[in-house]
Amino acid sequence: MSTTVRVELGSRSYPIHIGAGLIAKGELFQTSAPSDQVLILTNDTIAPLYLDRVCANFENRACHTLVLPDGEAHKTLESFDQILTFMLEHRLERGASLVALGGGVIGDLGGFAAACYQRGIGYVQVPTSLLAQVDSSVGGKTAVNHALGKNMIGAFHQPKAVIADTETLGTLPDRELRAGIAEIVKYGLIRDFPFFEWLEANIDGLLQRSPDTLGHAIQRSCENKAEIVTADERESGIRATLNLGHTFGHAIETALGYGVWLHGEAVAAGICIAARLSVSTGLLSREDAVRVESLLRKAGLPVAPPQAIPAEALLDVMRGDKKNVGGRIRLVLLEALGRAQITVDYSDEILADTIAGDPLSGD
Repeated sequence: MSTTVRVELGSRSYPIHIGAGLIAKGELFQTSAPSDQVLILTNDTIAPLYLDRVCANFENRACHTLVLPDGEAHKTLESFDQILTFMLEHRLERGASLVALGGGVIGDLGGFAAACYQRGIGYVQVPTSLLAQVDSSVGGKTAVNHALGKNMIGAFHQPKAVIADTETLGTLPDRELRAGIAEIVKYGLIRDFPFFEWLEANIDGLLQRSPDTLGHAIQRSCENKAEIVTADERESGIRATLNLGHTFGHAIETALGYGVWLHGEAVAAGICIAARLSVSTGLLSREDAVRVESLLRKAGLPVAPPQAIPAEALLDVMRGDKKNVGGRIRLVLLEALGRAQITVDYSDEILADTIAGDPLSGD
């Protein structure tokens, strides 16, 4: 069984195909990337598993492949330059298509390269991690990291399609599966309380990779994100609520060094900091914040930043966040489970104390 969710953006609308065995569905690729020239971008973990199968969808076409090293540490301007150099050396034309086969790093790199090459070419997202299937492959945000901040160099560039083959999650390491759950929980917290309750009841099924449970979680996450992106493509309003936990999480990733913690692990800790700050500012009940921490703990995710990083070090990184307004760190806080707000109205002292403070739910 497969399903399709649409992101409605007028002439730039596109489908998100979700289901088992989709990377062998040649018609999906031929429709989404009809170009005579195709570049499949992937990494050295995914290439041995799926590259040949994706290449088979482009028989009788000029299909090039570029394999990069795996990991967040390679989401850099150097890798971006390597992709552009490859496309120039192989004389890809403006009508060419790029297929990003991999997790969030490959998706972001591929999308950014597609956005910039000859002022923009078409690309298709083929996410192979849970985090990429539920979040980063959808919505057109593309970027690379900089030593001074995560995702600070990038562009909005919507894909022609997202092809999420749930069978690829069978080869996903447990740690990366758990990291993807952090982004799934986010949707329940910011706008979909019934989904949050469903996650509380079905977290074991997610961790055990039940196909039905995973399928529902991916579909509902994509439906939530598609609705938000349709309403606010360029993040001038409601789309910013998708950053719940991310300002804290990006600071953790930057301060630790990219790749030490997975993105979803840092986001999970960031979500818990945001929940505790919501309690401290009088928005959220302590009981609800404990529910947030409890669910993320059950998913095997961190609920606090590494003790080795001082709160001031995280704050220093956060002060350079691209979402800040008027010199204030813009945060997403919870008014209730299932309802979020974007604010700069908080005490700096309480913010620092919350970052340095302990979880509410104990060990």
